[in-house]
Amino acid sequence: MARYSPSIQQLITELGSLPGIGGKSAQRLAFHILDMPEERAEMLISAIKDARTNTKRCSLCHNFTDSDPCPICSDPTRDRSTVLVVESPKDVSTFERSHEYRGLYHVLHGVFDPLKSKSLEDTTISQLIQRLAANSEVKEVIVATNQSAEGNATALYISRLLTPSGIKVTRLAQGLPMGSDIEYADDLTLLSALNGRTVLNG
Repeated sequence: MARYSPSIQQLITELGSLPGIGGKSAQRLAFHILDMPEERAEMLISAIKDARTNTKRCSLCHNFTDSDPCPICSDPTRDRSTVLVVESPKDVSTFERSHEYRGLYHVLHGVFDPLKSKSLEDTTISQLIQRLAANSEVKEVIVATNQSAEGNATALYISRLLTPSGIKVTRLAQGLPMGSDIEYADDLTLLSALNGRTVLNG
């Protein structure tokens, strides 16, 4: 006899495919959803559908947004001479939480990772180069990829691409240990990393 009905098993399987959700957590979430009042369950379903339908990538920075350009890119008070390059939209949220960085962003949506069949073409590096070529206001690019082998390789690649342009390329340094992810860094660590960034192409 099957442990769960096919519909419950399918729900557990889908929840278990989410990052950071193991088998037991997926089971707990599935039964929590099934125990929800109908109205709450419908609100959850609606929120997922709305996010999938309304969320798009900003045509400038490629962050997730409901409007294009996104609120950060369209904010006239942001410092347009600096672009901070991050791996994922989660990282933008992390830096914004600190309220210390007031420049613009560019989201790569990944890094070079041959073990996971992720090539540089799977990122938005080419869009970054095009954006910078069309915008002479940018004087510095801060590469804030994670402190991993893949993140460092991607940072060096970006530095080499931008060296002929004369744009200064810096890298987050002090405060972020090797192997750490940006999204898990606390505000003081991020501020230290921003202030202690090193030049990659100078």
